[in-house]
Amino acid sequence: MWIGKGDVLANDTNGVMGASGATGAKSVPLIEFRDVLFSYAGHTVVDGVSLQVDRGELVALLGPNGCGKTTIMRLINGLELADAGAYLFDGHVIDAAYLKDSAAAQRFHQRVGFVFQNADAQLFCATVGEEVAFGPAQMGLPADELERRVRDAMGLFQVADLADASPYQLSGGQKKRVALAAVVSMNPDILVLDEPTNGLDEDSCDIVVNFLLAYVAAGKTVLMSTHHQDLVRRLGARAIYIDRYHHVVEASSSSYGPKAVLRTSCCVERA
Repeated sequence: MWIGKGDVLANDTNGVMGASGATGAKSVPLIEFRDVLFSYAGHTVVDGVSLQVDRGELVALLGPNGCGKTTIMRLINGLELADAGAYLFDGHVIDAAYLKDSAAAQRFHQRVGFVFQNADAQLFCATVGEEVAFGPAQMGLPADELERRVRDAMGLFQVADLADASPYQLSGGQKKRVALAAVVSMNPDILVLDEPTNGLDEDSCDIVVNFLLAYVAAGKTVLMSTHHQDLVRRLGARAIYIDRYHHVVEASSSSYGPKAVLRTSCCVERA
């Protein structure tokens, strides 16, 4: 259920119960990898990865470039399929057979909101307003609900004044905020964010951080990749470190893996 800009988002009943089916049923992880293997062009990029993300968690994937963080996120969103092992979303195995069911695939993609590191990869409408409205419109929402979601999402990321602008004429930071608004307007159960603060100035970083904290407080789930130690610390995220051999090493919220692969600056350009 969408509850407005001031309150960000709240979990709806279907999203909370998911595959468990009823309150009181045994809880299953929202995301689970079981010895997942994925190779690209003959090169292993995810090597026997096992991990879990529970509902309401804020989890950060950390590691050097090329370790497989982005590939893991593409697997979670169904953009890639595991060569071996199993990926379960809310207790369902996500594989080619599952995604061939158009109704199941639509529900899955509505529940998993993916924001690419490069916002250009997901912006395609003529105006910002149309971009943010596209997802909710595809969900067949009533006109008043669609309008409210678009208004609130654009307000959350402070892009309402850009409603009539072309996404292609925006700065990198503005594009990232529009991409976030477009995904959040669909009210997914989990946000999967690839380097969410890259390209944002300090004020925009604050907007994103405050939103993510409120989003998780509302019962939602966030999985993000980042190189930024200070961002993980600010969010109090559970860290999962991926080493250069594509293996997973768990870390506590106060431990962020080898410091040599982490940058301390959250922001790299003006938005």
